[in-house]
Amino acid sequence: MTRFDADEPTDRRKLFADAVTAHRTRGSSFLTVEAREPEQAVQFGEDDGGEAGGTDGGDEEAEEDEPRAPPWIQFAEKTFNLDCTDGELERLNALLDEYPEFRIDEMESPEEADGTNVRISARSDANRLADFLERAFREVYEQPEGYRAWVVQV
Repeated sequence: MTRFDADEPTDRRKLFADAVTAHRTRGSSFLTVEAREPEQAVQFGEDDGGEAGGTDGGDEEAEEDEPRAPPWIQFAEKTFNLDCTDGELERLNALLDEYPEFRIDEMESPEEADGTNVRISARSDANRLADFLERAFREVYEQPEGYRAWVVQV
């Protein structure tokens, strides 16, 4: 792979398909994709030396106005792994209705977490997996059309 981010729907699908192909070719443990809105680069401290959007580490509870970490999806062999809030989980189930070849294998909701970790078996070609990734970021995580997707690990 020579590029690792994209911010247009067609480019993101191609990026995702290329990442799946690279993951399979390399035999890597997994690939990870993150989604960020354009303003999140500064919000999460990427352009200011890590100062913005951080906490002092001493607060037990997160502030309601504190930015949430960008959504991510991992893919390993034939399994997607993602974290969802209750609302995101409902949207994920609705999306999976359109992917009958995919199925939820495992869901885990630790008491200390505010969501559910979902593992989805997804046996398909790279283009179908890429389409699912794009739709999951847009529909499940409600990312805007111009969000930037980053393949952060292959």
